[in-house]
Amino acid sequence: MPPLKRFYKLLSLDKKDVYQILLYAIFAGLISLTLPLGIQTIINFIQSGRVSASWIVLVFVVVFGVGLGGVLSLMQLRITENLQQKLFIRSSFEFATRLPKIKFEDLYNKYPPELANCFFDTLTIQKGTSKLLIDFSAALLQITFGIILLSLYHPFFIVFGFLLATLLFIIFKYSYNSGLETSMKESKYKYKVASWLQELARNSFSFGKDKTFDFSLNKNDLLVSEYLNYREKHFGVIKKQFIQLIAFKIIITASLLLIGGYFVISQQMNIGQFVAAEIIILLVINSVEKIIVGLETLYDVLTAVEKIGQITDLSLNEVANYTPKNYDKITLETDGIEFSFPESNSVFEIPKLKIEQGEKIFLEGENGSGKSTLIRLLSGILTPTNGVFYINDDSYKKLDVKQFVNHLGTIIKGEAPFEGSILENITFNDAKISEEKLSWAIEAVGLGDYIRLLPEGLNTRLYPEGRQLTASNAQKILLARSIIHQPKILFYENATDEMDEEVANKVIDFICNKQNNWTVVVSSKNSYWKNNCNRVIKMEKGKIISDTKK
Repeated sequence: MPPLKRFYKLLSLDKKDVYQILLYAIFAGLISLTLPLGIQTIINFIQSGRVSASWIVLVFVVVFGVGLGGVLSLMQLRITENLQQKLFIRSSFEFATRLPKIKFEDLYNKYPPELANCFFDTLTIQKGTSKLLIDFSAALLQITFGIILLSLYHPFFIVFGFLLATLLFIIFKYSYNSGLETSMKESKYKYKVASWLQELARNSFSFGKDKTFDFSLNKNDLLVSEYLNYREKHFGVIKKQFIQLIAFKIIITASLLLIGGYFVISQQMNIGQFVAAEIIILLVINSVEKIIVGLETLYDVLTAVEKIGQITDLSLNEVANYTPKNYDKITLETDGIEFSFPESNSVFEIPKLKIEQGEKIFLEGENGSGKSTLIRLLSGILTPTNGVFYINDDSYKKLDVKQFVNHLGTIIKGEAPFEGSILENITFNDAKISEEKLSWAIEAVGLGDYIRLLPEGLNTRLYPEGRQLTASNAQKILLARSIIHQPKILFYENATDEMDEEVANKVIDFICNKQNNWTVVVSSKNSYWKNNCNRVIKMEKGKIISDTKK
């Protein structure tokens, strides 16, 4: 979708506010013309040598018009402030709604935190939209009304209006594409620089050594150089537009002064009309300058809209609108499932696989054998490209997927505690979770002793990714989170691999205990999982080569 169309759709959500801003701009534009008209009349009074009540009243009218114009501008500011707040709120919830639901395939070769950084373009849209709606609308209306008023003084000014409209059209037509293109590339490298700085912050210890420090600076230099290259190209477009404006101002100002003077000398205009016309011309030229200079803001806003559009264009995991239901048990079955990652020639295949409720399954195989892919397909993170996936004899595509996912407990590679309290990390502030259930989950994964040592206990705040935690305790929090709702199925990737052997074995004994009727599908380097599971599936090159039940 073209950036201009995206921007129009964005504004259409707040049509009422936009129309109000334009309405006030029209009134403000009309009132601004009282200044030259009033000055023209005052000069005519002064030339006649008369001081009358009409002259005094006229002065007050002009002053009142200036004040009213200020009030209208203030009202516009109030509306644009409301609009900015709506844009921020809408954008934040758009990101908060979409980021957790983006299809895994669409995130392939993308770094989610970098996508989240696009939210900061909301600030550009906020400020830029406000400026465009107020300055652009006021400038365009002032140009329109000014030309209409000038044409009443002399038909020659109609030619001036035509030349002005032609200039704006030429500047916009021949610089819009290049201006937008360079702005997009400039923004691309701006984000690359920000992303690299994030990497430096995330791996500060690794980049703190002398040799690696030089590498980090050199890479930063390359990215900044590319940014400056496109920034300079974008400035070249802006500079070209401004040079055209300067040339236009020189030509128009000189010609209108000469021609206006000739009209006064030839008595086609009086001195009051001449002064008023010059004031109007200056207002019109200043309005043109506002539009030309404001094109940079337009490029910034369209670029920001396009960057955010890259997030909103990503596909989301669809949820069917079926009546939710609880499952007493869940049986998973595949029939000819195939899956391939983008830009990959290898195909993952599961011709036939059936998993009954309560089975404890260990996935075995070398790195790259397909264990993680199988877990993500069965848990609904990935969608098969071919074949059918059944849940309790119903096709996955026909089910209320949200309801199915709510019966799962998962720990996927890369997951970590988020910034918030330990309680929030385990329960997500679910009021339905009782104290007994919370205590059960915490003690089951061996987290109780650690929490009791903390001054603030469960209310202890965690840093992003649980930075102050040991790797073992971080995994225990994820494990407690995964079992807190007593799900029907647990999908684990390396869920205990950071724990000491004795601690990990206790957790594994609990997870695989027959008293817990949940299904377990786990991949791990810890062979103790294999000893406790009653089924072992061995994988190689994206295929199941053996399926053994104990």
